This record gives sequence, C-alpha cells and structure tokens, in this order.
Amino acid sequence: MPVIALKIDVDTLRGTLDGVPALLRLLDRHQLQASFLFSLGPDHTGRALKRIFRPGFLAKVRRTSVTSHYGLKTLLYGTLLPGPDIGRRAAEPMRQTQRAGHDTGVHTWDHILWQDAVVHKDAAWTRRQLQQAVARYAEIFGQPPHLHGAAGWQMNDAAYLLEQELGFTLASDVRGTHPFLPVIGGSTLRVPQLPTTLPTLDELIGVDGLNADNVADHLLRLSSDGRDHVYTLHAELEGGQLAVVFDRLLQGWKAAGLQCLTLRAYAATLDLTTLPRHTVGLGRVAGRSGTLAIQGAPA
Repeated sequence: MPVIALKIDVDTLRGTLDGVPALLRLLDRHQLQASFLFSLGPDHTGRALKRIFRPGFLAKVRRTSVTSHYGLKTLLYGTLLPGPDIGRRAAEPMRQTQRAGHDTGVHTWDHILWQDAVVHKDAAWTRRQLQQAVARYAEIFGQPPHLHGAAGWQMNDAAYLLEQELGFTLASDVRGTHPFLPVIGGSTLRVPQLPTTLPTLDELIGVDGLNADNVADHLLRLSSDGRDHVYTLHAELEGGQLAVVFDRLLQGWKAAGLQCLTLRAYAATLDLTTLPRHTVGLGRVAGRSGTLAIQGAPA
C-alpha cells in the first residue's frame, strides 16, 4: 500500500499557537498522525522582506496572499516589532502534539536566519544554530530530538554532518524523489533522508489556474502514481485558511487506499540499511524562489 508521509513545518508563533491546535483537531477527526517540526527560537518573519529582490519572490507573495495567512503582526516581527521567542511563548501547544501521539522534531532555531544564511555559513555558525534548537527542544520535551527538517529546505555540508553528530536518526531536509542516505565529501552518512516529493500549496496556488477550490484534486492526481510520497504542509496555511484543502486531501488519500503516516512510521516500513546513496546539492523547484537543497545523483 503506497504511503503519504505527513510532514508539518511550523514556522511562526502564530502557526504554533493557532495552526497546530487546528491541525491536531483535524488529524484527530481523521484518526491520523503526522510529524510536527517546530521553529524553537525567535520569530523574525518580518525580515523575509529583504528577499524582495530575489527572482520570483514578489510573484509568490502576490499569488499566495501572505498577509492573510500569516497576519500583519507576524510580518512585522523582527522589524517594527521585536521577534517573540516561540519556544518560550508556545511550549504547551508543542507538548500537546506529543501527548496526542504525533511525531515531533526540530525545524530550526531562527527560521528566517537559517533559511537566508545557512548556505553561505561555516560549520561553527551552523553548529551554534543547531545546538540552540536541540537544547530548546530538550527543554520543552524532556528528551533529545531525533528528527530534523530544515527550514526552507536550506542546508550546507556541515549541517548534514552535524545531524549525525548531534544524535538525529532521521531527516527530511531536501526535495527529491525517494528515501536515500546522503553522501558528503565522499562519505556516506547514517541519517536517512526522506525528501519532500510533492509540491506544497504555496508553490501551486495561483499557478496554471490552480486555486483553493481545485488544488486538492491536482495533488491527488500527482500522488496517485503508485509511489510513496512525503507531503510537506505548513501550520500557517493548512492549519488556517487552507484547512479545507488539507481536509479534502486526507479524504482523497484515504478513499484511494493510501496510508497516511508520520515520517518515523514511514521510515519503519523501509529497510534503511539498503537505501541508495545519493549526493546532495542545490537546485530550483517550480513555484519557489531561490535554490533549495535537493537529492543529487546516485553515489
């Protein structure tokens, strides 16, 4: 039975306080579980405006109604308003996901900083960012994290190596087609990558006639190819105004006989010792500005 692994990126304070509880209710109604990846430090969403000159950024902002999904206050955090500490302000909704039986993991410490800077930073900077996130996760959940999913699908070589050093046992940092073990500098790492394989709602809506009314049907067609998939959703979107789209997706996947699982449960269906080895690199994904970490050639 093909699998749809549900990966939920939680980027902001608003997404944690409002989107996460809404998603918990929706998943409970369908009797399903998902993997929640949390931003654990400051919410500096407003600083994303410096991407204004990046090709494709303004077009994405216009077609996805960023203000309505994130709220004006969130879009001022880190600029006109101080960035609130998400882990301090919203630890309880995070713990609620674990109590409900869902998978939890690290998304990032500072989402905007990691997404915009990590590709160009060295190992020392990357270590500081990851260690802060790991420490805050342990403070909130009382145990170390084992799952990592990079903010904005942005990584550098040091980050892959640090995942292994810091005790992560599973990651979903890249875009790709199937699970693999990453090869960095000629060495195969032990932390399997479960790449996001399907486009996200903010990459689709507003493109080629797709909107909130028909995008679910489009995704259901893409995921009906008989292969396993990882679907990344965002607490700010599918936990907010696009909840009805996610509800339709869950209904459609269940009706098609697909099995919706957490990343960890999906990994348990695989023989991790025989996963193919692939390099990792940077590439472009339709509907998203800039370059992302992508699954590379077989190694």
